[in-house]
Amino acid sequence: MLATLDGIVALGHQRDMSDTQTNAHEFTVSEISHAVKRTVEETFGFVRVRGEISGFRGRHSSGHCYFTLKDDGATIDAVVWKGSYAKLAFKPEEGLEIIATGRLTTYPRSSKYQIVIEQIEPAGAGALMALLEDRRKKLLAEGLFAPERKRPIPYLPKVIGVVTSPTGSVIRDILHRLDDRFPSHVIVWPVRVQGDTCAAEVTAAIDGFNAFTVDGAIPRPDLLIVARGGGSIEDLWGFNEENVVRAVSRSTIPVISAVGHETDITLIDYVSDKRAPTPTGAAEMAVPVRAELIGYVEDLGLRQRQGTRRITANLRDRVRAAGAGLPRPGDLVSTQRQRLDMATARLSSALRAAQHAKAIDFQRVSGRLSLSLLHQRSQSLRHRLDVASSRSAHGLQTRLNRARIAYSPLAGRVRPGLLSAPIDRGSRRVEAATSRIDAAFLRAVEARRARFDGLSKLLSSVSYHQVLARGFALVTDAEGNLVRSSTDVKPGDALSIDVAQGTIAATVAGAPPIPKRKAKPDPVPGDQETLF
Repeated sequence: MLATLDGIVALGHQRDMSDTQTNAHEFTVSEISHAVKRTVEETFGFVRVRGEISGFRGRHSSGHCYFTLKDDGATIDAVVWKGSYAKLAFKPEEGLEIIATGRLTTYPRSSKYQIVIEQIEPAGAGALMALLEDRRKKLLAEGLFAPERKRPIPYLPKVIGVVTSPTGSVIRDILHRLDDRFPSHVIVWPVRVQGDTCAAEVTAAIDGFNAFTVDGAIPRPDLLIVARGGGSIEDLWGFNEENVVRAVSRSTIPVISAVGHETDITLIDYVSDKRAPTPTGAAEMAVPVRAELIGYVEDLGLRQRQGTRRITANLRDRVRAAGAGLPRPGDLVSTQRQRLDMATARLSSALRAAQHAKAIDFQRVSGRLSLSLLHQRSQSLRHRLDVASSRSAHGLQTRLNRARIAYSPLAGRVRPGLLSAPIDRGSRRVEAATSRIDAAFLRAVEARRARFDGLSKLLSSVSYHQVLARGFALVTDAEGNLVRSSTDVKPGDALSIDVAQGTIAATVAGAPPIPKRKAKPDPVPGDQETLF
């Protein structure tokens, strides 16, 4: 085709040099365009072009991508078909310097040539680092790396999910370290940790673990470890992809990133809840040392028991100190016991004084109480009762007479038989009333007699004659006044001394009085002291 194109050009040149009248073949525009297209595609079937992406506006609605590759002297149109875009390890971005692998072709409708890109790789480590920094700033501005988004790692997870390659040494290191520290249930989600499908598989693994239910057939992990061994920036690039970072960000399970060695930094390290320098370090962060945990628990138990003993001893000392400050039980009731004894002693004297006072009061009214007076009152009451009975009988007779007079006009119409029944009922009522009156009178007389007998016995019990019978005496002066004190008489006064068997006449002499014994004072009737 290249020779044919050269022939077409040569013929055109000869036509210019010769007469314009010629028999040369005429080509259509389409034929020329297709000939050029075939020539370009056959000559440049596989090329690698280095340049900077310009004019990239994202994917078209059809899924294809269109942009321009440029350098200092020229530009070339580029297209990435929909099927090839999904297989790209590095996605095109505005301003990124890349090495594009593909084939050249033309677009006949605009007489332009373009490169159909099948693979893109950054143009050196510097370009990768620049892309990584741009992506980091973008995600940082969205807040995906904010410290407040990070969750605490569970202290003792029951189930640990590991996202890594099942054939590498990383998973063996993690399992061995977990078995040494604290054997746990580990679920491994196998993924490729390098290559074009690495990012998609890691993203699917993280989302898959989060989709597990708590009570499902496969237990839901309490912690995730995303791990890979060391490598170059190109080898670790799958963990810098945006979809992986966003999968870790939206994970509801805490994530520990352990990608590469300690010096290797990927974007997943910024968004994860904890970064481990190595996969072995991630296993050490995930679980504590079982022996140390047992020792720590035993130490806490010992400290708890010691603290309990100290608190108990402190409370016991406080109770003892409080008890030492309390009075003795005997001291609490001694004062009340003394008050009771004093009240008991005062009670006896108070009873004697009260009895003496009552005796004096009875003496004052005894003159008005006599058997003749009671008989007189009884006779008076009997007379009143007789008068009332006679008045009652007279009243009944009067009412009967009045009734007889009132009913005399009707006597002719009233038969004796009609009146006999009411008369009989009235007679029975009169007789019942008379019997009740007599019984009531007798009961009243008996009640008065019983009361009189009680008063007579009370008078006899509290009478000073009973006191005189016990050996005491009642001293009165010539006018009959009671002698209550030695100052009430003077030498030469006449005295009358009443004893149980009679009265003794005496005269006050000038000799001094006989001293009185304090234990048994001389009884004087009417005084406030007792006569015992």
